[in-house]
Amino acid sequence: MNIIEKIIASHSGKESVKPGEIADIAIDARVARDFGGPNVVKTLEEKNLSIDDVNKTFFTFDTNPTGSDQKYAVNQQIVRVFARKHGIKVFDINNGIGTHTLFANGLAWPGSTAVTTDSHANILGAIGAFGQGMGDKDITAAFHKGKIWFKVPESVKLEFIGERPSGIYAKDIVLNLLNRFGANSLLGKSVEFYGKAIEELTLDERVTIASMGTEMGAIILLFPPNREVMDYCEQRTGRKLEKIEADADATYSEVHEIDISKFVNMVSRPGKPHDTVDINSEKHTRIDSAFIGSCTNGRMEDMRAAAHILKDRKVAPGVVLKIVPTTDEIWQQCLDEGIIKIFKTAGAMFSNAGCAGCAAGQVGQNGPGEITISTGNRNFPGKQGKGSVYLASPASVAASAVAGYITSEDDIPDEPEVFDFMLDNDNKPEISIGISEHPDKNTIIKGRVWMVLEDNIDTDMIYHNRYLQITDPKEMGQYIFDNLEGFKDFAKKVKPGDIVVTGKNFGAGSSRQQAVDGFKTLGVQAIVAESFGAIYERNAINAAFPILTYNDLSSLDLKDGDIVKIDLVSGEIKNLNNAKESTIEAFSEVQMEIYNNDGLF
Repeated sequence: MNIIEKIIASHSGKESVKPGEIADIAIDARVARDFGGPNVVKTLEEKNLSIDDVNKTFFTFDTNPTGSDQKYAVNQQIVRVFARKHGIKVFDINNGIGTHTLFANGLAWPGSTAVTTDSHANILGAIGAFGQGMGDKDITAAFHKGKIWFKVPESVKLEFIGERPSGIYAKDIVLNLLNRFGANSLLGKSVEFYGKAIEELTLDERVTIASMGTEMGAIILLFPPNREVMDYCEQRTGRKLEKIEADADATYSEVHEIDISKFVNMVSRPGKPHDTVDINSEKHTRIDSAFIGSCTNGRMEDMRAAAHILKDRKVAPGVVLKIVPTTDEIWQQCLDEGIIKIFKTAGAMFSNAGCAGCAAGQVGQNGPGEITISTGNRNFPGKQGKGSVYLASPASVAASAVAGYITSEDDIPDEPEVFDFMLDNDNKPEISIGISEHPDKNTIIKGRVWMVLEDNIDTDMIYHNRYLQITDPKEMGQYIFDNLEGFKDFAKKVKPGDIVVTGKNFGAGSSRQQAVDGFKTLGVQAIVAESFGAIYERNAINAAFPILTYNDLSSLDLKDGDIVKIDLVSGEIKNLNNAKESTIEAFSEVQMEIYNNDGLF
């Protein structure tokens, strides 16, 4: 078996597992954050569900660690009260990012399992652990049962050859990989990393790369732990650990050879993390702000790389540099090493640990027309504010903040460039609609088609994070697609019973359940896509919301407004406007069971 198969087998009481099998996996750490936590609490209390093991159950407050938003503050207090009642540990707003807390506090280790409402829980692949971001229903089930169902994914092996060039950071490595594999060619796969260059990666570097597995569409990016990682995890857990590694005869669906010697410093252009290019092609693009942090690049090595560049330099006039470490432990280490003084002397803003701009709950947001260079993992429209966001390594971000424009650490000017800044205000009217109930479920459905033929429609396009505080499903529908160009009036025009047909990797990105529930509120009957983001697929199945996948629908000659009939059992689909027929993937056994049960609960 390979690594993911070994972990799943060992946690499901099976001697072996194979891709495609469904297993009930015991979860070593069950975690909810401050935006998913209140919904988990709500379901537990409404359904009178017990907690399986409070010693394996945790809450982490990382999306709004400043407590500066009233709605977040209310949600955090709801969780605190519940946690006190049941004796559950809360890592509160002074702690930092929850996924980092898991391995820093010995709650995750090589070969262990963890689930959380953070879509970047697969960051635990950095230590050779199974980490998964999941929706509120999955996490509630894990709290209650201690297990969740999971389909064993196919595994891909990446063999790295060549010498890593000088000045190539971990962020450059993952951006180079995104350039090669895009957002969906590894969709739903577990990816293992091998080679001399990989063995030499530090823990912090592994964290950076593993953190962006979600942006690559992968279930997880797994690194066989080296001696440094094993020593770290043994020290944090306080016990001797067994190293997890694939068998010599392990099976992989794909094997790719990667020549790391050809890697260059990269940036992701605004809008798509996988739209990566050589940084030289974007040099001298003026910036308004810069951000160093997020679960991807807020580690100690990232802080040191930024401090090395900022020492004895100043942030360019008109540029705001915001720096946020991942954990309070790293914040304290920055204090001890004098790094905070370097940052402040350079003119940077240094905040307490947390998710920062990624979660719209802390420093790091930008405004309309603002251009930001960021170390975050996502730059979807609206993700870090209403401006444009480039992604790069901490060294490139720090160098750009000093220069006043995008540049690399080996090309910092003696004097910064000063620009005239323009603000482009975009005042979008609020959407107000009537709310319809979801129609009665049926195994044969018929409805009008919406053709939304785009790939990689992420959850920020479906349901933007500025609405995450909403917990009443009746309020969610009005915001569906209001951040997707060309479909911002969808919620006004859609009718109960309609069916959405879309492209690859629908629902990529965040774990937010609202991106499913909003469609149900509007009365949409189903979504038919070429493929779905892994977390979105689970959320929809668990909510008994019909989603179906296809390989090729060209024979149907579908167009907007056509009426189609779909048999969920057989997978037959017919265009009633021209009587043409085809087949799509029918409901799986687990999907039909949950559908007939009207949801996971």
